[in-house]
Amino acid sequence: MARRPQSTASRPRIGVTGNHKSFSPSWIFLSLAIRLAGGIPARIHIKRRIDLKGLQAIVVSGGDDIHPTLYDSEPAYQVTYDPQRDELELEHIRYAREHHLPLLGICRGHQLINVEWGGNLYKDINPLRSQTSTRSSLLPRKKVRITSTACLMSIIRKGEIKVNSLHNQAVDRVGIGLRCVAFDNDNFIQAIESSSAQPVLGVQWHPEYLFFLPTQFRIFRWLIEQAQNHSNRQSS
Repeated sequence: MARRPQSTASRPRIGVTGNHKSFSPSWIFLSLAIRLAGGIPARIHIKRRIDLKGLQAIVVSGGDDIHPTLYDSEPAYQVTYDPQRDELELEHIRYAREHHLPLLGICRGHQLINVEWGGNLYKDINPLRSQTSTRSSLLPRKKVRITSTACLMSIIRKGEIKVNSLHNQAVDRVGIGLRCVAFDNDNFIQAIESSSAQPVLGVQWHPEYLFFLPTQFRIFRWLIEQAQNHSNRQSS
């Protein structure tokens, strides 16, 4: 039997934070993936704030490096930071944490979730790599191992996948209340999730650019399912 299409009213509204550029490939691909998964994306940036009470989940997307002062480190030379975006996204992460909204962090967003939970970051992992490439790629070329007991494993349904890589920062010490659940061949952390019942997931790669792969699209399906569950609990 064919599934009936969801009405617009029944689809959860997903806030997506990101940069404020008029042309943003990340936003274009994220909004497409969220719509295909059954949600309604709502763009958020420093020039476009929305009422958070109308959201059923939040995605914190990728972008510039997080300012090191947020995790008690010193800024690096010749690195672009965006303190206004840092502040905006931390505000949204805290809102999701306080109101138990499903939360997905992608690349920078994954790192910022870890910082909010009290963890820290490697400012630049490129000199520390030995088994993985320093070359950025939108294509899925990097192998990632997923912990067998992770929620992420139940989402992706594979113990090893290939992902893209666009980052030079990475999670170092994991924040309290989070656990690391995926690693690359240099053992840098590639995914974190909440150790409690709250649906919080961070991935170091960019699944929005790989949504045509079933393993990656399941991340967005998971987010929509969690958002629907949250909405049902709120209305019951």
